[in-house]
Amino acid sequence: MAGTTLREVLMGASRFFDSQGIRSPLFNAEALVQHVLGVDKARMLMVWNDPFPVEKVAEFESLVRRRGAQEPLQYLIGSTEFYGREFVVSPSVLIPRPETELLIEEVLKQRDLFAGRAPVIADIGTGSGAIAITLALEWAGAKVYAVDLSKEALAVAAGNAERLQAHVEFLEGDLISPLLERGIRPDLLISNPPYIPTDDCEELDAEVRDHEPRLALDGGPDGMYPYRILSQALPTLWPASGPAYVAYEVGIHQDIYVQRMIAKAVPCVETGILPDWQGIGRVIWGRRK
Repeated sequence: MAGTTLREVLMGASRFFDSQGIRSPLFNAEALVQHVLGVDKARMLMVWNDPFPVEKVAEFESLVRRRGAQEPLQYLIGSTEFYGREFVVSPSVLIPRPETELLIEEVLKQRDLFAGRAPVIADIGTGSGAIAITLALEWAGAKVYAVDLSKEALAVAAGNAERLQAHVEFLEGDLISPLLERGIRPDLLISNPPYIPTDDCEELDAEVRDHEPRLALDGGPDGMYPYRILSQALPTLWPASGPAYVAYEVGIHQDIYVQRMIAKAVPCVETGILPDWQGIGRVIWGRRK
């Protein structure tokens, strides 16, 4: 590769990714070049015709091989963007998806419901901490707890909170257990839990199936085990009176069933379904005024 220009190296990687069935091959190649060289896209284009640094060749070729083998780009570069901020990710956590930003937007609409006081928010299954940290930064004064069963995930999330200067308290444990043990009664219960049916996990794309943590994917036989536990606990978890709110991200064909779970658990609660950009019911919410 000695003497080969950056442009030639990039286009070669893009062609290789295309041959391996990697979606958006040019984007992937550009992202790896920028990561290895430590430059943004503008700087990359400025040195487009310069020789690719010899001392960076081995690192770049290794990353290209790994990406061609379906290892997620976000794990290779060690980060991803979510709600306008950069979050560190590793194979210990699920990679935050753009549709989860819809969940954030829907939760932030509730600020008027809690006007005049600082609410308690609990994020169940926090993973990288993307939801909890974003809410802590966007909702001034809120007390935010983040729960996860995985020590490794909590370490990643805590690191993200420190780097982004977000005040979040992290709790280790299964679903709502840490909240119950500490007597924490959140005004807002938020979760993007595992929601893939167990048998369907083997049918996922290789990038997800072979690299993202199964603990963050497998939602039980029908994919709805976490929603049952969380929804049934709402009467106990929510404060005895006053406004309260719950919001989940769900998988395809789960929206109506999860909405019914909330309605059954808390009579007279107002519920709703927010579709994503493909028209799939993605965010299910319940509100007590």
